[in-house]
Amino acid sequence: MHALTSLLLLAPVTTILLYHIGSSFTAGETSTTTVTCNTMANEANPCPCDIGDRMEYGGLGQEVEIEHIKAYVVKPSTASDKAIIVIQDIYGWQLPNTRYMADMLAANGYIAVCPDFYIGKEPWSPSHDWSTFQEWLEDKKPTNINKEVDAVLRFLKEQCGAKHIGAVGFCWGGVATHYLALRYPEVKAGVSVYGIIRQTEDRYELKSPTLFIFGEKDEVIPLDQVNMLEAKLKEKCKVDYQVKIFPGQTHGFVHRKREDINPEDKPSIQSARTDMLNWLNKYM
Repeated sequence: MHALTSLLLLAPVTTILLYHIGSSFTAGETSTTTVTCNTMANEANPCPCDIGDRMEYGGLGQEVEIEHIKAYVVKPSTASDKAIIVIQDIYGWQLPNTRYMADMLAANGYIAVCPDFYIGKEPWSPSHDWSTFQEWLEDKKPTNINKEVDAVLRFLKEQCGAKHIGAVGFCWGGVATHYLALRYPEVKAGVSVYGIIRQTEDRYELKSPTLFIFGEKDEVIPLDQVNMLEAKLKEKCKVDYQVKIFPGQTHGFVHRKREDINPEDKPSIQSARTDMLNWLNKYM
């Protein structure tokens, strides 16, 4: 049993410390799967969605089959009827950083499930040419995930006993979380981390309370788009929402930056994660 009173990002798998609201967390068994991120970047046409700090992390959960998709599932140390769908970024469901976030949610009392929304298709790689991104994205639209979401909801309700379900998504998953807030009122709360829907006419008509987190210096989502989102939500949204911009931060800072080697970013990383947990606790 580990008492967790502080937030330490991306600790090695042998010395895992997670941010925990409460008194204790049972770490349990680590999985045997360890993913090492590709460190080779395409310098000629680099991706503005940087993969961030590399790490090896096996995770505390396990991989399962949910109907037609694979998923990473981690449960809290005590029984819970609250669950979070953790939605991957462009680097896929096996990115160690995202699994770390799922484990953090489990440490705070939530069943966390991170499905492979790409359904076995190759995730983006830092070695890819950014000019090919739209082509890569064509069969991985974050607004074309209904079949997978429906399967995950059935799994959480029928096999995990979940009665309160939320969503947290990063980058690509942030867009998907925005989409769930528009289409799935049964998802009671959402946290969209650097991701917004830009096209649909009804994108401001949220059905569930949603927190949007952005970095001020995000090259993927410029501030004018964030400001437009906030203005339109104020005009059209009928549920609770919040748009929060972190000064000086870039795309990926919440889950891809290691605070132990980025001390200047530590306050923002901690604050964003605390905001995420507080939002979920409030509405779930």
